[in-house]
Amino acid sequence: MTNDPSWDEIFNSQPSSTAPANPAAPDGTAAQPAAPLTRRQLREAEGRERVVAPERPVDDRQSPPQSPPGPPRRGRGGSGGGYDGLPKRKRRLGWLWALITLLVLALIAGGVALFAWTNYETQVREVFGWQLPIDYEGDGNGEAVNVVIKDGDIGQDIADTLYDAGVTMTSQAFYDLLVEEEPTFMPGTYALQKEMSARAALTALQDPANSVVASALIIEGTTLPTALQNLADGTGIPLADFEAASTDLASFGLPAEAPSLEGYLFPATYEFEPDQTAHDVLQRLVTETFNRLDARGVAVADRHHVLTMAGLIQKEGGPEADFPKVARVFQNRIDQGMRLQSDATVSYGAGSTSIFTTDAERADASNPYNTYANDGLPVGPISAPGDAAVDAALNPVDGPWLYFVLVNGETGETVFSTTNAEHDAAVEVWQQWLRDNPDWDTGE
Repeated sequence: MTNDPSWDEIFNSQPSSTAPANPAAPDGTAAQPAAPLTRRQLREAEGRERVVAPERPVDDRQSPPQSPPGPPRRGRGGSGGGYDGLPKRKRRLGWLWALITLLVLALIAGGVALFAWTNYETQVREVFGWQLPIDYEGDGNGEAVNVVIKDGDIGQDIADTLYDAGVTMTSQAFYDLLVEEEPTFMPGTYALQKEMSARAALTALQDPANSVVASALIIEGTTLPTALQNLADGTGIPLADFEAASTDLASFGLPAEAPSLEGYLFPATYEFEPDQTAHDVLQRLVTETFNRLDARGVAVADRHHVLTMAGLIQKEGGPEADFPKVARVFQNRIDQGMRLQSDATVSYGAGSTSIFTTDAERADASNPYNTYANDGLPVGPISAPGDAAVDAALNPVDGPWLYFVLVNGETGETVFSTTNAEHDAAVEVWQQWLRDNPDWDTGE
């Protein structure tokens, strides 16, 4: 119909600025204003004009649900309808850059702190009062450790030794305790534990039960094989180690004419520190012998002669009170060109421990220790002489004796004679005693 309003007229309810406010009807009369459309009329009219879009093909892939349309958002620089995702993404990037900046600053600060701590830890601790502990607590962690206190060590030496061994946390902790209490220590080796408090370490060092001692006894008259066995038993060092070490004579400073260490291991009771070698132990005994000779004024060149004579006296002498007289007998025979005729020397050279010898053994001149077949003293000592035997060798008592013989095995009584007849009579007394005491231990 020609008079029906267009859709623009329906929805453009605002009058145009150029159109008359109340246009006239074709017949000249004033047109009446149109009645407003009802909502139903508007919906029907809209339905007639709506263009139906073709259906999209079904996509198996599900698209994310669309949010209902909302009011248009204003974008930057536009009057409306801006892209909603761009400002949101830019805001997220802003937070990322802020986080990166904070991380970089933290790394810089951490590097500065690390440098300061590495190079100025002491000063930093002093400023903040972060002092480290200097002492452990308790009696140790159960890990055993031996600590050696040497003769002449002062307090600082002992404190350093404990720290180096891992016993105390610091040497300062133990030293401070020493300054406060001023204790005394005995040299030696002590069994302690690692990570002990300074107080616990001090208590342990003052307890004799913690002293680690390896000891060995060498008695006067002991021969070298027996001495080596005693040392092995006392120290725990294998006998083979002592036997091997004993052959290196030059390393001990022995005279060139010494055939072995026999006579050079001074008889006494010794205590040894742990971790010593067989050579260390033997050297200590040899050094002790040299010290004893030096104290008596024996020249280095005379050491072997004195020890050879003293070893013979020690083995043959019986009671120590007779040693000076035995020394005189041997010296008188040497001075008069007589052979010493000692059964003890023959037996030693033959590898026997008996005080008796056979005719064949006494006739064997190839035995360098055989004083029946060879002149003068044997080639070397036949036992380890003690102080009394050494003193007798250096200071034989005056007397004319040329013979002596044991006449009582139990008491050690010995008869000294000047003539061969006197000696033969004394020998008969000895033989009778042996017949009366058939079970007496002859030393075999």
